[in-house]
Amino acid sequence: VQLQASGGGLVQPGGSLTLSCKATGSIYAINSMAWYRQAPGKEREFVAAISWSGAGIAYIDSVKGRFSISRDNAKNTLYLRMNSLKPEDTAVYFCAASLGDRLTRAPYDYNYWGQGTLVTVSS
Repeated sequence: VQLQASGGGLVQPGGSLTLSCKATGSIYAINSMAWYRQAPGKEREFVAAISWSGAGIAYIDSVKGRFSISRDNAKNTLYLRMNSLKPEDTAVYFCAASLGDRLTRAPYDYNYWGQGTLVTVSS
């Protein structure tokens, strides 16, 4: 399985961006998927996760009400819609895919990782 994240860029505070993560390869094995982020000088942190069906979703508290995770299994693509962006959202955003069906925040539960896409929130 290969994951390709895209959609990052420079946006002003209060602005919006939508990240995409395209999965290729043995995609039939993918179950839960997630977004993580890593800000400069900080550890990678969980942002959001979604089950295969989309019925199960989890967010880190700091993005609840602003970010929305979704997936289109027909297109093998994961999305992260980010609204009301803040400077503290600046980070490299990574998508991840799990072979398991648990909705998990633990990075060791994810088997595949994308290369990351940079989001910079600045005026």
